[in-house]
Amino acid sequence: MKVCVLGLGYVGLPTGALLATKGMRVHGVDTNGALVEAINGGSFTSVEPDLDLLVKSAVGSGNLVASNVPAPADVFILAVPTPVLPDHSGADLAAIKAACEALAQHLVPRNLVILESTVPVGTTELMAEWIGNRRSDLTFSETDAAADDGNRIFLAHCPERVLPGHLMQELLENDRTVGGIDRPSAERARDFYATFVHGAITLTNARAAELSKLVENAYRDVNIAFANELSIICDDLDIDVWDLIQLANQHPRVNVLSPSSGVGGHCIAVDPWFIVASSPERAKLIRAAREVNDSKPGHVVAKVKRAVGDRKGAVIACLGLAFKPEVDDLRGSPALEIVECLAADQRLNLLVVEPHIQELPGILSNLENVDFVDVDTALKEADVVALLVNHREFQALDRGLLAGKTIVDTSGSWRTL
Repeated sequence: MKVCVLGLGYVGLPTGALLATKGMRVHGVDTNGALVEAINGGSFTSVEPDLDLLVKSAVGSGNLVASNVPAPADVFILAVPTPVLPDHSGADLAAIKAACEALAQHLVPRNLVILESTVPVGTTELMAEWIGNRRSDLTFSETDAAADDGNRIFLAHCPERVLPGHLMQELLENDRTVGGIDRPSAERARDFYATFVHGAITLTNARAAELSKLVENAYRDVNIAFANELSIICDDLDIDVWDLIQLANQHPRVNVLSPSSGVGGHCIAVDPWFIVASSPERAKLIRAAREVNDSKPGHVVAKVKRAVGDRKGAVIACLGLAFKPEVDDLRGSPALEIVECLAADQRLNLLVVEPHIQELPGILSNLENVDFVDVDTALKEADVVALLVNHREFQALDRGLLAGKTIVDTSGSWRTL
């Protein structure tokens, strides 16, 4: 079987490499020329456990080749970015449209096209329209008035459901939801995933599959927002929020999550906005949760500045920049937002520690009041220590290094000090 994977990001590349190790001939496509070169040249590296070894093995076997352009295949998988628009009015679907237009010329009847990117409801149907504009000779649904089974393309949505840091295991083990634009499309997609997925595969229609992924992340966002709002309330009332949550969770039907510095990444901080955009008058709770979580970094910044007080030239150790522990992904990171806000205050000197990256990103790399250091240096010189990301390295450090420091702990890891 030949598979063309469009988008070699955190889902597309692991999927392509996994399929290649299953004996499929995989043609990976990405617009990032440096990434394509690194994959083909064997120099690709990743902090994701086992991913770099898997990619090198797949390339070495000859079953995985990366390119800037699509190629003919039996199955086409789209795993391209769908960022939220700046005004939160929906998703930027430009990458999906461009991928559809690029692959259209390679389609032949009976091909299967699968969208794995997280999208607003109705996007899979839009894909049929975009491809159809380039290939009027093809049909996409058994209900299409012009349908000719000999000329049809099968089209389905199967949203990814993986956790960074556990990608390879979850690609194989997690249950999958497959939504087709019609039943035959869903069945064809199910048969494809059944060749490598060990979890259960549930069939539905494309619109339900699209919304189900958004609901999964909105559910988590709402629950995190409850914990984050409690942390803000507890600060006002001088109550330890982690003690409070432990007390509340003694109830057999209560499970309050732990607060944090905010919500980041490419999923939970983005996907709920797609629901809000689809039904702005109804999605009141989902919108409120997003606003609570988006406000949390500002609350942490204010807390750090209160800890600094009137000290001039105060040194702040900012521990962590990633959007979650044990990854190098900075997309939408609340910790990064916090550090950027603090760095804008020229009275403050920041010592930034992030063990999973090699250099400071973006504007931080050019600021005179920001230095990228190791954790020992940061703790030795800092007046205030802000734990922003709960990496294992920060949990295991010598607590004696924190003696005499003012601590702002956003994860509760150091609360027993």
